[in-house]
Amino acid sequence: MKSLMLILFVSLLSVVAKADCTTAITINEAISASTSDYLERAEKRAVEDKCSSLYLRINTPGGSLQSTRLIVERILASPVPYLCLIAPRGGHAGSAGAIILQACHVNGGMTATNIGAATPILGTGEKTPEDLRKKLINDTVSWMEGVTKLRGRSLKFSKEIITEAKSLSSEVAHAEGALDILAATELEFLQQAQGRKVVVGEKKEPSVVAVHDLREFVPDLRYKVLSFIADPEFAYLLFMGSLALLYVEVTNPGLIAPGVIGGIGLVLSMVAFHKLDVAWGGLALILLGVAFLIAEMFIPSFGALGIGGLIAVFVGSVFLFDAQTTGYTLPISLIVSVVGVLGIFFLGLGYLAVKTIRLRTQDTDAQMQSRDGIVMTVEGNGHSGQVEIIGEIWKFVSEDSLAPGDRVHITGRQGLTLNVKKNK
Repeated sequence: MKSLMLILFVSLLSVVAKADCTTAITINEAISASTSDYLERAEKRAVEDKCSSLYLRINTPGGSLQSTRLIVERILASPVPYLCLIAPRGGHAGSAGAIILQACHVNGGMTATNIGAATPILGTGEKTPEDLRKKLINDTVSWMEGVTKLRGRSLKFSKEIITEAKSLSSEVAHAEGALDILAATELEFLQQAQGRKVVVGEKKEPSVVAVHDLREFVPDLRYKVLSFIADPEFAYLLFMGSLALLYVEVTNPGLIAPGVIGGIGLVLSMVAFHKLDVAWGGLALILLGVAFLIAEMFIPSFGALGIGGLIAVFVGSVFLFDAQTTGYTLPISLIVSVVGVLGIFFLGLGYLAVKTIRLRTQDTDAQMQSRDGIVMTVEGNGHSGQVEIIGEIWKFVSEDSLAPGDRVHITGRQGLTLNVKKNK
């Protein structure tokens, strides 16, 4: 009796632990660092919510090969089966999209869609040198063979879309064994995916695909910002432009604005190139922004450091915190509030610093006007030159004609030039 109760209790716990959900995501843009980050967060959400599968709608012209490799690696290691469909009607899975579909546990295409044309090309669109072209194609073909064999799909198709840039309609690709399912609607695809046996992650035994109610993982501000900077051509221009601005700042110290823009742009380009993880990039931006805000209090930059610092903190906070996967509540309103408080705090300190400097300047002017000095050098007819006062050398102008050694009295100051008259 006790054994029976234990079995029922364990069974009840297993039922409760399983959430009847399928995480759904949509890719309608070029494959880039933002796509890789988006899929990673969607998969984490699916695992945390204990969803049985992850449904990916894909409609893309292609994109970064490096990002594609990262996405394929993630799909192959995923503990949750990926169900990938070319959608909507009229859409296509070109280049990188075709490769990603071959890695999915279950793939398919809606009628009136197409797939293929995965020959690697340079991001600039220029003609690839023959030796480099052969290297890229052979490497991609051998990589795709392993993925295709793992999923039991058409090796002929996976090779020809790379070597010959072959592109097929979903109907033909399904007939050739490149797509598992041909469906007229998304519902039909999900119904046909239900119950299929697939190998998930490093498990040796096949798992049965289960499809439940869809939970949309909607792209957020973080994804939109990353999508904007992650375009390969834009990322390259951002990187080179940032280096140029930093060079201008180094060769012309004190301009401030080129250094601020260049510093922020350099961090963003590193994130776009996958050289910095998104979260680490966010932390770098926040630290850079705080450094700019502190410098604003000591360096006259006409607001360039302060504004740049606030922008860096805002973008860094968007990258650093991800409420959708960590479970922490961090709405955009909170980020805006924090940035606003920082702005008011540092602007207030800056105002007090400027006010103090002005008071000191007034005190200096008052002290200067009660001092005498000695002429050190003169220019022209003796109406200008240099004068020593309180152990400092200043420029002077005078209505009197002066000579070196004359004692003079300060009557006023214009910037770094003193008005003086000869002592009688």
